[in-house]
Amino acid sequence: MTAPQTILTMAGAPLTPSALDSAALVLIDLQREYTDGALPLVGVEAAVAEAAALLTLARDHGVPVIHVVHHGKPGGAIFNPDGPFVAILPAVAPLDGEAIIVKAKANSFTGTNLEEVARATGRTDLIIAGFMTHNCVSSTVRGANDRGWRVTVVSAATATRDLPDGQGGIVTAAELQRGVLTGLSDTLAIVVTDAGAWG
Repeated sequence: MTAPQTILTMAGAPLTPSALDSAALVLIDLQREYTDGALPLVGVEAAVAEAAALLTLARDHGVPVIHVVHHGKPGGAIFNPDGPFVAILPAVAPLDGEAIIVKAKANSFTGTNLEEVARATGRTDLIIAGFMTHNCVSSTVRGANDRGWRVTVVSAATATRDLPDGQGGIVTAAELQRGVLTGLSDTLAIVVTDAGAWG
């Protein structure tokens, strides 16, 4: 039996990360809800630090940056737009001129102008990082793929949390992270470890 391969490998697709001069950076939901709010993530501090490193890399190389934030229902238990936990984390705070997209669904393209803003950069690729890996990151990668973007995901700048498996057990964040990123790498994205992928 031959060793398993991704469909991207079988198709002979390039497996290198998106070139910085052809990509825009999309940072998803790097908000307080995931650090000191209702949804603390496993390894979130390290993921935020890596996202900050990725953001610095992008700015140093003139990569357009798009910040996506999630807003729930006013007064809701999570992502209350009138509460403190929707705030973008200071380590990855937007600079003047960087786009901020507000979404209400997991897929950052749904009900937003992300497609228009990203296309206006003139880039063909998206570099994606943020939270949560299994939800908004995965959904946005799939949405980007459907729209013809080539996508690179930076795994160390993503994070998730333990989840119940519906059968009385728990799927750990590490297991979920590994499974989701592996699934994306099959056909939908190039998955790299960290900003070191760009030297």
